[in-house]
Amino acid sequence: MKILFLITGSHVTLSAVAPLVTAAQNAGHEILLATNEPLMEAAEAVGVPTVSVLPETIRHFMTAGDPGDAPADDPHAPDSQDELTTTGHGLARMAVAELDTLYRLAEDWPPDLVVGSSMSYAAGLLATRLKVPYVRHAEYLAIPVAGIDPGAEKGLRPELERLGSARLPEPDLFIDVCPPSLRPSGAPSAQPMRFIPRNPQRRLKSWMYTRPKDRPRVLITSGTHFLMLPGDSLRLLVDRLTGAGAEVVIAAPEEVAQRLGPQPEGVRIGWLPLDAVTPTCDLAVTHGGATTAMTIMAAGVPQLLMPPNTHTRLIARALTGSGAALTVTPHDHPGEDPGELVAAGCREILGAPGYARRARDLADEIAGLPTPADVVGMMENLRGSGRS
Repeated sequence: MKILFLITGSHVTLSAVAPLVTAAQNAGHEILLATNEPLMEAAEAVGVPTVSVLPETIRHFMTAGDPGDAPADDPHAPDSQDELTTTGHGLARMAVAELDTLYRLAEDWPPDLVVGSSMSYAAGLLATRLKVPYVRHAEYLAIPVAGIDPGAEKGLRPELERLGSARLPEPDLFIDVCPPSLRPSGAPSAQPMRFIPRNPQRRLKSWMYTRPKDRPRVLITSGTHFLMLPGDSLRLLVDRLTGAGAEVVIAAPEEVAQRLGPQPEGVRIGWLPLDAVTPTCDLAVTHGGATTAMTIMAAGVPQLLMPPNTHTRLIARALTGSGAALTVTPHDHPGEDPGELVAAGCREILGAPGYARRARDLADEIAGLPTPADVVGMMENLRGSGRS
């Protein structure tokens, strides 16, 4: 079977779908991965044939259009239906910009099945035009598709009319890696799939995959885009943690590590493979980014979250509500040092076994879900079903 994967978004989306892509390739299917140009280098590293269908980033479409449109990563944007609708409008613009290239691609390489990431609305349109099965892949925790879809549907109205449809195409299979116990209310029914961490690798050192014997280990990471804490507050947090006897591991790009400067004894800093390091930790302090949060969840580690934007706030809300995490929002505590607030939250999590117990429960739930290889078998059963 020839399977076209269409990935819209960021490295988060690519990392999340990579296990399904490689599972399909390992099952003997012909694979083509299509994405936007800024992701090409990372997509090529997955090890499957890859093409570019759009030069711009997703941010370009999220900030284009009406003057009132808010950037998707505005940390002060409200959690509102209006904002989700705006996101849908931006993603619709992105889908329209991809379509002509995708149609030409399909003429040269006609797929038997199209798989789109949750926000790749062009995938459903392409599958409908080709009359082949369409699979939608929700790639991380708490994706508010029910809130974003109406905005995308409105923005795609002319394209839908050309296809003779009044609604967004319904997927023949909807895959969701969010643990069923954390799926948001109103989410469409879905086939659950186990989340498999996937991130760039490096040569491992023994401390990366071994747990300290005499003290807890705390991981601090804010991904590649955000600095959760200013330098002084981060140093204060590190001092509080090491003073309490913890080892601190700061996962950060090398340029950030250099900017933070030398760290005291008991502190490691630099770029780290999270899938290897996280299972050795007792607590993770993060911004709540999608891939980061899912990787930590799969390892059964409790989290302290400092979400900087709407999407990460949704993730933080779900995890905190589950009892596996604590959310700290420094802007709600003016005059208090963010480092002190986070340090207090760390003490609470490390001192209350319920957080770790609930985190392990979530990891067990994730481990019990069907694997990407299992789901590829379900995709194979769609072949020939077509679309009306």
